[in-house]
Amino acid sequence: MSERIFIGVAWPYANNRLHLGHVAGAYLPPDIFARYHRTKGNEVLMVSGSDQHGTPVTIRAEAEGKSPAEVAAFFHQKFVDSWAALGITFDLYTNTGTANHAAVVQDIFLRLLDKDYLYKDTVSQPYCTKCKRFLPDRYVEGVCPSCKLPGARGDQCDACGKPMNPADLLNACCKLCGTPPEFRQTEHFFLRLSAFQQPLLEWVNQNVDHWRPNVQRFTRRYLEEGLRDRAITRDITWGIPVPLPGYEDKRIYVWFEAVIGYLSASKEWAQGTGDPEAWRKFWQEECRSYYFIGKDNIPFHTIIWPAMLMGYGGLNLPYDVPSNEFLTVEAQKLSKSKNIAIWLEDFLSRYRPDALRYVLSVNMPDTSDTDFSWREFVRRNNDELVATYGNLVNRVLSMLQRHFEGKAPQPGDLDERSAGIIDRTEETLRTMDELLYACRFKEAIKTAMALAAEANRYLDEKSPWKAVKTEKNAAAAALYTALCVISGLRTAFYPFLPFSSEKLHRFLGFDGSVEADGWKLRRPAPGAQLNPPEALFIKLDDSIVDEEMSRLGLMPPK
Repeated sequence: MSERIFIGVAWPYANNRLHLGHVAGAYLPPDIFARYHRTKGNEVLMVSGSDQHGTPVTIRAEAEGKSPAEVAAFFHQKFVDSWAALGITFDLYTNTGTANHAAVVQDIFLRLLDKDYLYKDTVSQPYCTKCKRFLPDRYVEGVCPSCKLPGARGDQCDACGKPMNPADLLNACCKLCGTPPEFRQTEHFFLRLSAFQQPLLEWVNQNVDHWRPNVQRFTRRYLEEGLRDRAITRDITWGIPVPLPGYEDKRIYVWFEAVIGYLSASKEWAQGTGDPEAWRKFWQEECRSYYFIGKDNIPFHTIIWPAMLMGYGGLNLPYDVPSNEFLTVEAQKLSKSKNIAIWLEDFLSRYRPDALRYVLSVNMPDTSDTDFSWREFVRRNNDELVATYGNLVNRVLSMLQRHFEGKAPQPGDLDERSAGIIDRTEETLRTMDELLYACRFKEAIKTAMALAAEANRYLDEKSPWKAVKTEKNAAAAALYTALCVISGLRTAFYPFLPFSSEKLHRFLGFDGSVEADGWKLRRPAPGAQLNPPEALFIKLDDSIVDEEMSRLGLMPPK
C-alpha cells in the first residue's frame, strides 16, 4: 500500500550563492529521499523556497546600494538554476515574497493571537545611535556567553548552535558601523513558547526514537533548560506586515515567518495543480512529514515550528527531522570571508552533477562533520564511479554489441554462481529500501557500490570475453546475468545518480523512466534490443587537485 510523504527542505537566505556545505547539509539528502519514495510509488510533496526577508538580505542590499527585493530576486534565480543543474526535484520551489505566503503567515499570526498564544509586551531592544535605528538580531554581533567564541549573532551562535537574544551577547556591537548598541524600550508581539513546554516534552518522549542522536540531544537540551517566550516582530520595514492597525513600521520576524513557508508552499503547489484543497492530504490526513535541515536549524524545527503547529491546531506535526552535521573543505571550516568555500555553480560549470552527488552521498555528514577534499573527490570519481561502476556497464554492453548483435542474450539455465548474484541484486534493493526509508543514505549508496564491485569480480571469474570464442552459451549466461545486475544498479543508484541512471536506462533499451519501473529488479527480456553505450562517467586528471586548491588559496597537498 502506498504512503504519503511530505518533505520540507530548509529555505536558504537569498543573500549569497550556494556552496557545497549547503548541498551536503540540507539539499541533496531530501532529493535522494524524494526520488526513492517516488520510485516506490508513494505520493510525495517536496517544497522549499528562497527566504527573501531575512536580515542577511537587507545587510547585503545596504552594502551594495540595492533594494532588498533586487538582491533577493537575483539570488533566487541563482538558486533555481542551481537546483536544475544538480537535479534537485522540488515539486515547488518558491519564495517568501509571494502574496500567498504573506496571507498564510498572517492567518497563523491571527489564529495564534486569537487563542492567546501571542501577546504584546514592551521589550528592551538594541538601538544604534549612529545608524539611528533599532537593530534586528542579525545586525548585532558579539561573543557568545555560552561557548565564549566571537562572531555570535543576536539570534544564534553558529559555533555552538545556541539560540539567543542580542542582550545575551558579550561585547555586542552594530554589525554595520561597529558602535556598541544601547537598549531602548519598544513594543512587540511574543510567542508564548513557554505554554508548550509540557506538550512538546510529551510529544518528543513519544516520537523521537527514530530521530538521529544529534537531533534528540539538541531538542532535549533546550526542553530541559526550559522554554522562554520569544518576540516574533521587529522594528524593520522589510518583511511580512503585522496584520493589525498601528504596527505599520513593524514586521513579522523571519524566524517565525520562514518555517510557515512549508505550509504556504504546499498551498501554492495545490493551487498550481488546479485543486486548491490538495495540500490538506499532506497536512491534515495521514502523512509522514520530514524536514531536512542543517544542524544549526534543529530547534526551529523540533521546538518552535511544532509549537506553532500545536497552537494553530489541526495540522500534522513533524515525523522526523533528519538534520545533517557540517561539511568542512580541506579540513577547514567553511568561511565566506576567507574564501574557504566551493560554490555550487562554479563546481557544476566544471564537473558533472552525478560526480558531486556521489561524493557528497558517500561522504555525507549525517552523524558527524565530514570533510570534502579535492584529492578524495578525484579518487572516488576515478576509482569508484569510473573504474568500478562505469567500467562494469561499459564492458558488458560493449561485449553484447560486438558478440550478440546488441541484444540481450538468451541465458539458458543459470549456474549457482550466476543465480546467486542476481539474488544478491534483489537483496541489495531490499536492503537499500530499508536504509533509504530510515534516511541512512551513506550506508545505502555504499551498499549499491559494493554490488557493482561484486559484479566486476563475477565477470572476472566468468571471463565472457574468452568464453565467447569457445563456449558462447556460457558467455551468454554470464553477460545476461551481468545485464540483470546492471539493471538493478540503475535502480539502486537512481536516487543518488539520476542523470547516469536515466542514461543507463536508455542504453538498456527501456522506455519511460527509471522511476516508472518501480523499486524492483527489471530483468531485460532475452532478445531485446540494446543501445550502444557511452561512458557514464568521465575520468578526471590528478592535476585538477592543484588547480582547485589554488582557487581556494591553499597550498596543494604533497
